[in-house]
Order: sequence, then C-alpha cells, then structure tokens
Amino acid sequence: MRALAVVNCRQLVTLAGPARPRVREELKQLAIVRDGALLIRDGSIEQTGARADLERKIGPEYDMVDAGGRVVMPGFVDAHTHPVFAGNRVDEYEQRAGGATYEQIAAAGGGIRSTVRKTRAASEDELFDSAQRRSEWFLRTGTTMIEAKSGYGLSLESELKMLRTIRRLNEAGPLQYVPTFLGAHEVPDEYRGRTDEYAQIVMNEMLPKVAQEKLAEYCDVFCEPEIFDASAATRILSAARRWGLGIRIHADQLSRSGGGEVAAAVGATTADHLEHIDEAGIQALHSAGVQPVALPGSVYALGLKQFAPARSMIDTGLAIVLATDFNPGSSPTPSIPFVLSLAGTHMHMTPAEAVTATTINAAYSVGRGARLGSLEPGKQADFVIHDCEDYREIAYFTGIEPAFETYIRGERVYSRQ
Repeated sequence: MRALAVVNCRQLVTLAGPARPRVREELKQLAIVRDGALLIRDGSIEQTGARADLERKIGPEYDMVDAGGRVVMPGFVDAHTHPVFAGNRVDEYEQRAGGATYEQIAAAGGGIRSTVRKTRAASEDELFDSAQRRSEWFLRTGTTMIEAKSGYGLSLESELKMLRTIRRLNEAGPLQYVPTFLGAHEVPDEYRGRTDEYAQIVMNEMLPKVAQEKLAEYCDVFCEPEIFDASAATRILSAARRWGLGIRIHADQLSRSGGGEVAAAVGATTADHLEHIDEAGIQALHSAGVQPVALPGSVYALGLKQFAPARSMIDTGLAIVLATDFNPGSSPTPSIPFVLSLAGTHMHMTPAEAVTATTINAAYSVGRGARLGSLEPGKQADFVIHDCEDYREIAYFTGIEPAFETYIRGERVYSRQ
C-alpha cells in the first residue's frame, strides 16, 4: 500500500463540513488547519489535522512531501468547460476589440458556428491531441476535474466524435472529465431557420445514440430566444431526462430567456451563466434545488458589464458554483484563480465563498461531492500545494499561476519545478 504524508502546510484548507453543498454562511467556513498535515493511503485521504498531532503517526512506509510552509487545498473542480475543439477564434477577439458585439459576430456566421466548421473538419485524433495539450493548462492552475461539454459538432457524427474524444481524454488522464452532451448549443448552418427540425434531430437521433453508448452523464441546452427558446429547451431536456441523463442548462446569459424557470421545471442539476436572471428566477431555482453556476470569465472576455447576481443568490440560500466556461471564443481561460479574482472584484464574493464555490459546491454540481471537493478522510486525495502563505492570495494576486504542485489520487501530476 502506497502511503504519503504531506507536512508543513501553512494553511491546510480542508472544507470539512456537512455532506452536501454549502449555502449562506457555510460558504465562508473553510475548516482551515494551521500548520497542518495530510496523510494519504492508496490514493485516498487517511487523516488530516495539526502537524504536531499527526507527525507521530507517520511511519517508515510514508513518502514525505514537504509543503514548504505553503497553502494546501482541494483541487479545483471546474463545473463548466468546452475543452474539445479545433482552431481558435482570435480573429473574433480582434473584431470585438474593434467594437463588434458577440451577437453581430454570430449573425455573420462566426461565434459557435465558426468553431463547428473547424471541429467537424478535424479528426478524432487531432481533437484528442489538442485537448490533451490544453489539459495541462488546467493542472497548472490547480484544477483536477472538469465538466466537459460537446457542442461544436452539431451533427450526429461530429457530436459523437467529440464525446468519444472526451472519453479518451478521461481514460488517458491525469485530468478527470465529466462528459456533457450539448448538441443543442447552436443551430448549425444547414438548419438555419429550421430550429424545430434540428431540435427533433437532437432528440430523436443524437440523444438515443449518446445514451446507448453511455458517452455522457448530462445533457445541456443553450436557452436563448434566438437559439433554443424556453419551449424548445424544455422539450429537449425532458427527452434527455427520459434517456436517463442529468440536466444542465445555459440560462439567462444574453437575455432574460426564462432559462432559470426551465431549469426548475425540468429538475436540472445546474443552471449556468444567469447574468440576466431576476429575483423570480432565483426563487424558482431555490424552490427546485438547482445549483447556479456563475461564469464571470465570459462576461469579462466579451467586454460586458452585467455579472450574475451572486449576492442575491447567496442571500436566497442557493449553493452557488463558479466555473471558467473555458472555450475558444467567449471565455478562453482555464484559470479558476482568475475566476476567483473576478468573483471578488465584480460579484462581491469573499475569497472564502469563491473557494467553496469552486471546490465542494462544484464537486456536488457534477455528482462527485461524496468523494471530491474537500480534504476529509475517505475522500479521493486530489489536492494542490499553492505557492502562497494565505489562501486569499490565490484571488488577490492575478495573472500568475499559484499552483506549485498538483496531485490526483495522491499522485503528483504537475510540478512547477
């Protein structure tokens, strides 16, 4: 049995607490052990506590890891990403810098449809190789698991190609992936003006194949009036539920689309974006137990001003999650530390609230809260040694990668040295 002892932790941020997502004041309770230590056996956490208490339990079978007086925290769980795609959209970034809006670029054939054309033309091997290279970006910023969406195929063949790529990435490791089918991400070029016809293909051709091949755990829909309105989103997500998939939804991002109410009505696990949700929508999410996933990186990258109303969500009692929305167009960042900074400066979340939203709450939002997201006995030993003395520095100092070493199942998968 392989055993590991992590000692000399200036702050051991355990997030030990109730076995459920955290709300209200619980978001600030990180259960920090000062001068802490962490014992690991066979990839699972054996014990946490003060270094003085645990050192006498460290026998010769333990390999020692000296954290060097740094902060040790659970690995971040990024609960909303689009990591598999071909090409990039740097030309659109330049257009937005010149004053073009996201909607104008999309109407001209850019945006998601631009990436769809490139992704359709790429082989599965090409998609795998490019995504595997990007996986290190997540590890370098302290992320150990991501929710990974398809959605740049928008045809049966290409959506399956993307989901099979995600499965290969998960098998190859070390980054862990939770697969989500997003065939209703946009209406492809060949179905412009025929949204209902394309929605039928998603429901009657794509969903059955995805479910039969067990390629996804969740189904997602981009709910906007000009893409898939509330009625279409409800039909697609209800069909996904019948096929045994969990439900997520892009809701109220660009307008007050009613996506929050759709999420509540269909029993979604999460409603994501929510920049334009109002109090009625927030109450609907709360009544249905839906976790909101706020994505401030996309607001920043698109040069917009309206962020998800995090304080209203927290005050209402929602178990808020933060994620990157990593994608090639509207949020090209894999950095949770950057998201923590945005959450503080633009959403008025404290560093503790933001950390909870990207660890234990995020883990529950992807169905992994029982084994990930906190450093507690019996849980998987996914943790990060951050090169700082206070966990708040991770959000405070921006533009750097604070992760010094990243571990998954007790194995080091990234080191800055």
